[in-house]
Amino acid sequence: MSKRADVISRQASIPACPKAGVTGTFRHPLSCAVISGLALLLAMPASAQTVHALPDQTSRIRMSNRDINHVVCEGGEIEDIKFSAEKGLAVEKGGSDAWIKFLTREIDDAGQVTRSYVTQPSEFFVNCNGATYPLYAEPAEIPAQTVVLMPGARQRAQANNELMAALADEDRAVSITMALLDDRIPASFSEVAPAGGTLLMPAMPGVSITESRRVVIEGAALSASEYRVQVAAAVTLDERSLIDPALGSRIFAVTLDRVRLNAGENARLVVVRRGTGQ
Repeated sequence: MSKRADVISRQASIPACPKAGVTGTFRHPLSCAVISGLALLLAMPASAQTVHALPDQTSRIRMSNRDINHVVCEGGEIEDIKFSAEKGLAVEKGGSDAWIKFLTREIDDAGQVTRSYVTQPSEFFVNCNGATYPLYAEPAEIPAQTVVLMPGARQRAQANNELMAALADEDRAVSITMALLDDRIPASFSEVAPAGGTLLMPAMPGVSITESRRVVIEGAALSASEYRVQVAAAVTLDERSLIDPALGSRIFAVTLDRVRLNAGENARLVVVRRGTGQ
């Protein structure tokens, strides 16, 4: 048994039913109803699915009423979870993780065992990174779900401010550029849809530029885009030629990962701008 399941099982269990031999029972003249503990589940299924939730707004989600559901606080820790325990739930938290199990009722009627699964929705109020995430969970016969609590605008701005506050402007541009080129974008950066279409710049004939991704750094009043640069003939690119209004009106920094290209080759271009609305 995994340590996590064992901890939750010990909290969920009550004295065993003599006939059923499992945890959580109450008596009835013809039956012995059983609330089964989490010890029956050794691990989360590999088919767990992921959904996302934002703070300060109710997220309607479906959770498995058979398996252990996982809640993850992105970039922080879960401080508290409030819920109605009388609805047949077992909840355990630790660090950035929490696990939710809808308990199963088993009824043993003269050796005939039947199981019933929770179908009544439950509400959870999860405190993560100083924000509250209201979750309206509808139990269903589905695989285990992983709910990722994503930072809201306030949390992202605070994290970015802490990340950038000690850096000079030039160092901020370098940090953002390397995050894009190394594909290690901080969770506090917000990815937004890139612009469609291809840019053709009159000053650079034979060069086509396509935006591949864009990020907004809330709290630092900066944004950045990564572009794919393709050339029709051999050329040596000049980064200064790329300071063009077509790539933004408040360009702060321009960086190419390579400047010498042969026909048909590509380069990666990162443009950092002041402001978040471009």
